[in-house]
Amino acid sequence: MEFDLRQLEKSERYKILGSCVTPRPIAWVTSRSADGVLNAAPYSFFNVMGDTPPTIALGLLASAVPGFKDTAANIRATGEFVVNLVDEGHAEAMNLTCIDAPPEVDEIALAGLETAPSRVVGPPRIVGVPASFECRTLHFLETGPAQSVVIAEVLVAHVADAVILDPDRLHFDTPAMKLIARLHGAGWYSRQTDTFQMTRPTWAERTATEAATRERR
Repeated sequence: MEFDLRQLEKSERYKILGSCVTPRPIAWVTSRSADGVLNAAPYSFFNVMGDTPPTIALGLLASAVPGFKDTAANIRATGEFVVNLVDEGHAEAMNLTCIDAPPEVDEIALAGLETAPSRVVGPPRIVGVPASFECRTLHFLETGPAQSVVIAEVLVAHVADAVILDPDRLHFDTPAMKLIARLHGAGWYSRQTDTFQMTRPTWAERTATEAATRERR
């Protein structure tokens, strides 16, 4: 079937995109308002976009009520936030921070999370997660009414010692992070328990193989 997204309702567009683009990594974003109120909320329209500078992109959808969501409003006001990656052990706490609490509610306290000061940005990072990225906004793009895309530079990365295999060569035990990802529909997530590996091909190897095949004929 063909779907013209220009003719569909908001919920219908989300269903198509959310059902097809999976799995999606979860950015558990901690931010602080201009008045100092802390906020934590998960977003799955998120990924890495570059390494020079180290860049991430974060999609922040519109709220059910007029105006930006707390995370978007905080980032827009301060330009700083922390992306915390979510492991299986923090799944329930992450889900609790999805709650539609009023702006004055601190979801970090609500979920009973422990935080630690960041090194170069104002918002704190969540203690116990496999990795946290301290971020500063490069571009805040309003893509629709109260909808935005944040392009940000990762300034400092915190990675749990338990998943570092070789600090000199920056080899990490990524499966040991037990990260979860967002899937389709309401409340569906995935674990990293079914993986496979493919070696990236090179043109030199391919042409050498083809030449060897021709010689054998």
